[in-house]
Amino acid sequence: MTNNLRPATMQRIETPALAEAFIAEQVEALRAQIGTAKVLLALSGGVDSSVVAALLIRAVGRQLVAVHVNHGLLRKGESEQVLKVFRDNLGANLVYVDARERFLAKLAGVAEAETKRKIIGAEFIRVFEEEARKQEGIRFLAQGTIYPDIVESGPVKAHHNVGGLPPDLAFELVEPVKFLYKDEVRVVGRALGLPEEMVSRQPFPGPGLGVRCLGAITRERLEALRESDAILREEFAAAGLAGKVWQYFTIVPDFRSTGVRNGKRAFEWPAIVRAVNTRDAMTAEIEPLPYDLLARITRRITSEVPGINRVCYDVTPKPTGTIEWE
Repeated sequence: MTNNLRPATMQRIETPALAEAFIAEQVEALRAQIGTAKVLLALSGGVDSSVVAALLIRAVGRQLVAVHVNHGLLRKGESEQVLKVFRDNLGANLVYVDARERFLAKLAGVAEAETKRKIIGAEFIRVFEEEARKQEGIRFLAQGTIYPDIVESGPVKAHHNVGGLPPDLAFELVEPVKFLYKDEVRVVGRALGLPEEMVSRQPFPGPGLGVRCLGAITRERLEALRESDAILREEFAAAGLAGKVWQYFTIVPDFRSTGVRNGKRAFEWPAIVRAVNTRDAMTAEIEPLPYDLLARITRRITSEVPGINRVCYDVTPKPTGTIEWE
């Protein structure tokens, strides 16, 4: 399809029956487009790329070559979930690339936020290009483009970092969910049998934890961020807030404060909790968390995460703040 406008007659996908009809239509279209060739996909584990991967597996099976790059900036357990769901459960032809040390080396000593973003994006393209050139018979490049991407930034979903592949690769694009909104993609994902924690995954910035580990990233502070974020998500789920709050995460800045640990002075980092609700991400309101929940989160993070001695709650709406800190 070359027309990038959502058809006026297209019915919103809000029920399992409509999702199944969409899946059947796309499976047929994908088989007609791809034929016997191979198709390449950067599988991040996010909602959009995961749904596209599941659609392609149903349509063309192991003709899909899904490349999952672990750059070390994912949340706790996310790479493991991708491997379990797609390689173990769905039998995907999945290439796993452990690039954690490579990315950390590139980011060493880099404190400026936009520079970090550029390094992460450019390095992802390089890693993905290297893997693409190792494959034979690839004619198509699949992307998790959804309709807001087309409206806001054109037909190539550049924040997935595959739009910058060299032109000599000459891949033809495959974009099966390009006319869907995010909520519709989630409905399709459930119909495809993807696990709820993957389908309901909250928004996550392209550079991952790289923009929540404020300033120059270190291995120790990155791990403190990953662990504190995991505790926050566990506690939100236990409190029944996982599906009610639009986005929630922790931030660990590059400064320390004096505290007390085991009866001695401890000079450690703070963890900052951010939890917001929004309709369009242009403005955002703060989720008022119960004090007992905040106290439990604080107690767990300061006792279970090495290097963190304080927990702060950011109560700044957007504007004047932004949702992310970097």
